[in-house]
Amino acid sequence: MTATMTDTPPPAAPKADTATRSGRSLGQILMIVAGALLLIAAVRVISGSDQLTSEGQVSAALSLAVPIGLAGLAGLWSERSGVVNIGLEGMMILGTFGAGWIGWQSSPWLGLLCGVGFGVLGGLLHAVATVTFGVDHIVSGVAINLLALGTTQYLAKLFFVDGKAADAGGNPKQSPPVDSLPSFDVPGLSSGLHSIENHHWFLISDIAGILGGLFTDLSIVTVLAVVLFVGSWWLLWRTPFGLRLRSCGENPIAAESLGVNVYKYKYMAVAVSGGLAGLGGAFLALVTSHTYLEGQTGGRGYIGLAAMIFGNWRPGGLAMGAGLFGYSDALQLRNGGETVHALLLLLFVLLLAMGGWKLYKKAHWQGGISLMVAAGVLVWYLVTDEVPSDFVGATPYVVTLLVLSLSAQRLRMPKADGMRYRKGQGK
Repeated sequence: MTATMTDTPPPAAPKADTATRSGRSLGQILMIVAGALLLIAAVRVISGSDQLTSEGQVSAALSLAVPIGLAGLAGLWSERSGVVNIGLEGMMILGTFGAGWIGWQSSPWLGLLCGVGFGVLGGLLHAVATVTFGVDHIVSGVAINLLALGTTQYLAKLFFVDGKAADAGGNPKQSPPVDSLPSFDVPGLSSGLHSIENHHWFLISDIAGILGGLFTDLSIVTVLAVVLFVGSWWLLWRTPFGLRLRSCGENPIAAESLGVNVYKYKYMAVAVSGGLAGLGGAFLALVTSHTYLEGQTGGRGYIGLAAMIFGNWRPGGLAMGAGLFGYSDALQLRNGGETVHALLLLLFVLLLAMGGWKLYKKAHWQGGISLMVAAGVLVWYLVTDEVPSDFVGATPYVVTLLVLSLSAQRLRMPKADGMRYRKGQGK
């Protein structure tokens, strides 16, 4: 089956498809990363905002990016099989409750497993509705979000307001505290990088601060998330299993004609999707706050979907999108208006570059608008010292909208994503 699916396309088709889907080569990606580092370092020096690349900023950004990245990876698994999963937010809510409920009674490790299990249950419910009964994927996802919220609120009032739970600090909106999961530093490396960062050298200290944030106070769940990203890429793009699963999201009728059990692969993908979303919720309950809190997901399931779209339904781009959203969220949480104000200078440079590129491509209307907005942003930066607090809290959501609007032209979703499928419909 694998040989049939991979060896029979017309000549040159695989090369064209690879160029379209892989996006950029490794060299281009490294050049983009280097350019971004130079730009951020220059903005730090000009604005005097050393927090932009500090160890604490990057560490907080990583912690905030992990649940978003896991939610996005959950969406990637589901949508690569052809099932749109708007219910990620609800599955994350189930994961937070499961982790908090079991975690305080036994151990955080069992709480982590329970959070994943609760997410899998949510994913299976979504699969039953969409794959077996053909319910509209959006309707099913919204229903799961509402059902998860109502169910966890009811169970919290049932389990956390009386007896030992109440004595340990539980109430209708939160569980008792849960023991911490292990975290670690890289011996010698963390302290050395911190020393270099404190010199505030151009670019060198910025790189040291970023690396220090990546290797300091690192949660074991963060390491697990990195392994899951790499493993998902390998499994979905380098194995026959992944080829069959992705074929279900591209053309399930053709996949069925080649012997693929489309229902089975869709069920597996959506169950894995629920488990990953539940893991993201468990991270919030066990690593971020050490307790289950009502509403602690804060829309991260939806931001995870945005990160997945930004990443063009691929793990690498998704990881970059999650990192971007986590970074912007950490800026507004840790440093407030002064540091977010420095981002205006960064935004000005990006808009200026985009405007120049659009004019070069003869898109005069779009280029003119970009340049006018860039001029407005520059004026805003020059006449103010910090961003008003009302705008600071909206920073991650504004970044989400900007990124999606700028990346919308190169997106390519799975062809059969969201379509109803019935066994034998191609006969």
